Amino acid sequence: MVRPATPPVSLGAAALRGPVACIDLETTGGMAAHHRIIEVGIVLLDGGEVVEQWSSLVNPGQRIPPLIENFTGISNEMVADAPSFDDLRAEVRRRLAARLFVAHNARFDYGFVRNEFRRVGEKFAAPVLCTVRLSRALFREHARHNLDTLIERYGLVCEARHRALGDAAVLPPLLAAFESAAGREQLQAAVTAA
Repeated sequence: MVRPATPPVSLGAAALRGPVACIDLETTGGMAAHHRIIEVGIVLLDGGEVVEQWSSLVNPGQRIPPLIENFTGISNEMVADAPSFDDLRAEVRRRLAARLFVAHNARFDYGFVRNEFRRVGEKFAAPVLCTVRLSRALFREHARHNLDTLIERYGLVCEARHRALGDAAVLPPLLAAFESAAGREQLQAAVTAA
């Protein structure tokens, strides 16, 4: 599903003004080697502005545990007729190609994307920026850097928490909030060091 771009988010840091893909996944569990993606959400930024939002449910080829159903609201019935990752791989690759891969706890999302491509016989690699690590580097005085805490700290709105596109769409305003709070130079230094 492609949605119209949201209002512009002004990101001044040079590393974040190039092509960026903010991504979030919902999965059947926490281990990329064993669990599978059930939803992918990608928000594309060019020149610091949101230019596209896209999401899709994904048929994982395995049951979604009740705990995950309750957490995400995504049921086995919802994904039964959804495309597999294999069906979506060209769409996902096109959106992530030649872009900075930005995610909250990026190791998780990047690991799942790489494993899904590996399962279909393809390699995937991208430069990665983790907003958890970025927040920790910029704001060491704070103990908590999870997404709920950051949404509250910066007064952000997440229209669909624990859904892939909702969580991906909150990342551009989060990056803008980091820049506003830390300053452009400090954000640039932290992005470069990440």
